[in-house]
Amino acid sequence: MARGVRARMVESAVRLLARRGLQATSFSEVLDLSGAPRGSVYHHFPGGKEELVGSALDAAGAIAIDQLERKAGAAADEVAAWFVHVWREVLVRSNFEAGCAVLAVTVAADSPALLEQAATVFRTWRRRLAELLEQGGLDRSDADRYAATLVATCEGAVALSRAERSLEPFDLVAEQLLDQVRSLARPGRGSPRVDRGRRRDDMERHGPAPSTRRPRDGADPDDRP
Repeated sequence: MARGVRARMVESAVRLLARRGLQATSFSEVLDLSGAPRGSVYHHFPGGKEELVGSALDAAGAIAIDQLERKAGAAADEVAAWFVHVWREVLVRSNFEAGCAVLAVTVAADSPALLEQAATVFRTWRRRLAELLEQGGLDRSDADRYAATLVATCEGAVALSRAERSLEPFDLVAEQLLDQVRSLARPGRGSPRVDRGRRRDDMERHGPAPSTRRPRDGADPDDRP
């Protein structure tokens, strides 16, 4: 039971960070969203808010890696399209209210430990993406560079679309990312080239959302990491 309470609190912190940012994520809101009893805070997180946020960073990082594993063994452009799709769904399902919990901590934290933890999450995403992209047909050096480009560009595109409350910026960036990965694929290893209209359809239909369970506040289950 204790483990379940802690897990719910961490999951709620991830959602709140993605939607409201670091400063606006409080223990009281985490308790309300998770349904945890008031006495849970310092029992499960004796290190206070920093410990809770650190646990949320670990969870957000693991969520993204779990998503990437769905495309293990796929062509490089399919891996890239899936990563793009996951972030597009964050925008769509949250009605532009949610972004990246890890980025939210990165831009607001004054704790060196939290900043290093966020950096570790981003490095892990890049490393696993690069491995999958290489398996999917990219040369190693191209895979490393493209993985960094993919993560950084999607993060920026999510922020821009949230600010404008429109998918247009994200979709324009996504088209460029998918064009780029197809140009890098070794002959015979990528999916056939498709026209621009089909590319957007692919982003929208690329796969089901990771979960259909709705959280306690009614927010979409995929408004994270």
